[in-house]
Amino acid sequence: MQHLGKPRILIVGCGDVGLRLLPQLTPSYKVFALTSSEDRAPLLRQAGAIPVIGNLDQADTLWRLPQLASRVIHLAPPPAVGKIDTRTHNLLRILAQRSRFIRQLIYISTTGVYGDCAGAWIDETKGVNPQSLRAQRRVSAEAQIRAWSSQTGVSAHILRVPGIYAQDRLPLERIRRGTPALSADEDVYTNHIHADDLARLIKWVLYRAKPQRVMNACDDSQMKMGDYFDAVAATFQLPRPPRLSRQELELTMDPVMLSFMSESRRIENDRLREIGFRLQYPTVDDYLNFISKYLLSPRND
Repeated sequence: MQHLGKPRILIVGCGDVGLRLLPQLTPSYKVFALTSSEDRAPLLRQAGAIPVIGNLDQADTLWRLPQLASRVIHLAPPPAVGKIDTRTHNLLRILAQRSRFIRQLIYISTTGVYGDCAGAWIDETKGVNPQSLRAQRRVSAEAQIRAWSSQTGVSAHILRVPGIYAQDRLPLERIRRGTPALSADEDVYTNHIHADDLARLIKWVLYRAKPQRVMNACDDSQMKMGDYFDAVAATFQLPRPPRLSRQELELTMDPVMLSFMSESRRIENDRLREIGFRLQYPTVDDYLNFISKYLLSPRND
């Protein structure tokens, strides 16, 4: 029963960020992790979670979920096609069977729901304007969660996340391949958060965030995309990517990759400070300076 032993949390979609979150939760919580791959179960056990085999695309495999935990952290991405997030639909439908038992749901969305803002500063009051099917599926998930939390009374929190980076999530292969970036006069603003900071923020939201509220989960960086690639290249002593016009890129670049270069926005994160959260890496430059000093510099033994 819930009152015996540790309280319980269910992580839905325990990928890289989920694995970074687990060490922060397991000392205080009994953590269940939904995975569709039995091969992934040993890794989750080693990290301290109890694997639960189920597939969000197959609703009949999710029957155990409502009885596992009173708090749910939803990290799973939408399906790759369509305008509707059917995975979130399946998850909410099964959780609704015991909604009185569920106290809290945290959903990791994307800042892509804002669409192109022409480089303007925006905050959470900005209306959504998804300009790709990928972003439309996220808007679908957000709308479903808001409606579900309103109907059930479950405390819901939506974190809109930009580009997640870490040492093993930097665009090094892209830079080594010499993939071009946009020319400076056509370049777009991009937004970031370190994966460790995102994991820390999710735990913080469990205790500190106001219910039924959206929060931009981004750092303080004000970088254009090409400048980001240049900064990473300089840190690892690689050639900077060539710069091409948008018209030139449209002739050679994959449309999906090009779509990320078609939206420009600078995102306010004041709501992080409102709940007292402090970033370990306030900007991308802070992190790159850290790895230059402590991870890449030759050691004098």
